[in-house]
Amino acid sequence: MIRSSIFNRQVMAWALYDWGNSAFALSVLAVLFPLFLGSYWSIGEEGSTVTARLALVTVCASIVVSVMAPVLGAIADSGGYRKRFLFVLAVLGAVATAGLSLIDEGGWPWALALFMLASIGYYSANVFYDSLIVDVSNPRYYSLVSSLGFSLGYFGGASLLALHVWMLRTPEAFGFADIAQVVKFAFISVGIWWIVFLLPLMFIVREGKATAIAGGGTVRAAYGALMDTFREISKYRNVLLFLIAYWLYIDGVFTVIFMAVNFGQRLGFSSADLVTALLITNFVGFPATLAYGALGHRFGEKNAIYLGLTVYISVACWAAFLDDVRQFYAMAITIGLVQGGVQGMSRALYASLIPPERSGEFFGFYNMLTKFAHILGPFLVFMVAMFSDKPKYILAALIPLFIVGMLALTRVKQDGERANKSGGAQNEDTS
Repeated sequence: MIRSSIFNRQVMAWALYDWGNSAFALSVLAVLFPLFLGSYWSIGEEGSTVTARLALVTVCASIVVSVMAPVLGAIADSGGYRKRFLFVLAVLGAVATAGLSLIDEGGWPWALALFMLASIGYYSANVFYDSLIVDVSNPRYYSLVSSLGFSLGYFGGASLLALHVWMLRTPEAFGFADIAQVVKFAFISVGIWWIVFLLPLMFIVREGKATAIAGGGTVRAAYGALMDTFREISKYRNVLLFLIAYWLYIDGVFTVIFMAVNFGQRLGFSSADLVTALLITNFVGFPATLAYGALGHRFGEKNAIYLGLTVYISVACWAAFLDDVRQFYAMAITIGLVQGGVQGMSRALYASLIPPERSGEFFGFYNMLTKFAHILGPFLVFMVAMFSDKPKYILAALIPLFIVGMLALTRVKQDGERANKSGGAQNEDTS
């Protein structure tokens, strides 16, 4: 039974999981794994080879999660299994993360394997975590409760990363012999942090009873429903055009996040500087995202997205001439100003285009597409790394994603399309 108060014990226990698992997204996914892969596990290897490996494992993990997403969503919708699957997948991710501390110098194949398992655990567990919001809150407060989770995620992830930055800058003050020991400890601490903040959810959140049995029929129904949703979306021209545009440009956004440390590392910047830059991006991102919301409200979501993508194109061009760590810090601040804003405005624009009565179904497809948006960008980086040893071309490879995404977005009609939202193909503006 859901309590009437907005931020009750169940809501806080649910939101604390975001505080815990965001440590993996920030400390491991964006910072420490790319850093250690290049400087320790792949020591002596060509920089382009390391970049290609990182991009390829990111693509593989994204494909696995994308294929699994409809089945996991069907299991979550069946009810009664959310907490159990969340626990198993979160523990898989946390244990695999901690296991990275056991990989010795030069052991990149094992490091990539554990990283892939940890990534699959992280992304898959989020399917069940997201679905539990219906068990802890009333529909009227979903936006507030969801925002609470994201906010705690920002601060939780940044708090642990700040500790890691402190340790990286003064390892001897914490009893470590070198940076390698600090990073190995960081992997263990992220795994522990993740599990500790999973426990309140497991013990306090009360899950709704199962309404169906998940089995072979559920799996077949999941993929059948996915095709039905795609056919329905195809009737809405604006929605389809937006999703094409979104898939292109958000792929570039995610790739910048995942490849930033590898990029800076290959330019010769220190580990401490790279981690600090990513920390700055996240601290800048919190207030900037709120301000970006006001900007989108005043000038429109599409215009706000155009602005953000223009900044990303400028950053990708700027990267070709970057050779000073101070410029790297400036780039981190610049990205922090628009990173969350582009994602937030994209979600708001999509919500304005879809039929309100089918928002759950359409947003389910949107979330699956978001997972698929971890594939093309890393693949482009992989191809560039295979044919060029110049790191400054890494981000330049993403420029076409931003440009073509913007061009596709210009075809989306945000105003004057209300009939589209209620009538399907027959009400389309065919211009």
